[in-house]
Amino acid sequence: MTDVPTRYLGELAVSAQGLGCMGMSHGYGATDDAQSIATLHRALDLGVTFLDTSDFYGFGHNEELIGRAVAGRRDEVVLATKFGFANRLGEPTSIRGDAAYVRQACEASLRRLGVDHIDLYYQHRVDPQVPIEETVGAMAELVRAGKVRHLGLSEAGARTVRRAHAVHPISALQSEWSLWTRDLEAEVAPVCRELGIGLVPFSPLGRGFLTGRYNSLDGLAETDVRRGQPRFADGNLERNLAIVAKLEELAAAKSVTAGQLALAWVQHRGEDVVPIPGTRRQRYLEENLAALDVELTPEDLAAIEAAAPAERIAGDRYDANSLTFVNG
Repeated sequence: MTDVPTRYLGELAVSAQGLGCMGMSHGYGATDDAQSIATLHRALDLGVTFLDTSDFYGFGHNEELIGRAVAGRRDEVVLATKFGFANRLGEPTSIRGDAAYVRQACEASLRRLGVDHIDLYYQHRVDPQVPIEETVGAMAELVRAGKVRHLGLSEAGARTVRRAHAVHPISALQSEWSLWTRDLEAEVAPVCRELGIGLVPFSPLGRGFLTGRYNSLDGLAETDVRRGQPRFADGNLERNLAIVAKLEELAAAKSVTAGQLALAWVQHRGEDVVPIPGTRRQRYLEENLAALDVELTPEDLAAIEAAAPAERIAGDRYDANSLTFVNG
């Protein structure tokens, strides 16, 4: 594995691959803080500077965990966190983007992270009841106060991105992007590129599915969020496994794993693309970073895309309720 190169999100320099930290606190079953901190330290040792969290992950636990992990190493890290989900576990989804909540959420995140500023502060989901101008205006005040350095949006639509950027420069747009989720390619990515906004794909491995490690739900914890996602449902799962089988064939020909091939495809989307695959384990962290060394020709890219055409992906990426909060 070579040194991790640098890419830019707007004017923010980050490692070309980041680390998504959600699974260390939230969504994928039992967690182990000691294991997670060891993985975070290993990431920093290997040159991963870009860590992604949210106040929603573990309802504050993930930010506290990251804060513990980076204590004493703050100058090595580009810290990204998010705000917007105002509900607790078991409550209906509630999104807030009003100015008062933006300020309140930022102060709470700074306290949990144990830092005096956040390098990249995202709105996790767009609040449909609050003009984006109000939300970003409040975020811009945080920049002027020195509490935040760069601003981002997550799962925002093209029109919202334009309106937000007119209030204050947006450095990054974080959205799901992988071989089986390519929604942003039609409108959102072109607008971001027009405006000089970097792209941060989350779940670039399709929540682990594109690695080939899952051929049923049997190995997933009862609390694993994938049990409720349409692409993992009976019928859809089997159809999607056929796509993974084709990726595994292509990967074998290049002596890499299916996951590395799928992640390399995302890395090849452009120099303004910085994926944040998530993992709790050092083994998979290192496997993911090795995808940076996978060279893909135009012919390789065409073959990979032919193996996973959009029309063959079975099921939506979220349930119907969750889909109402994307592309806002």
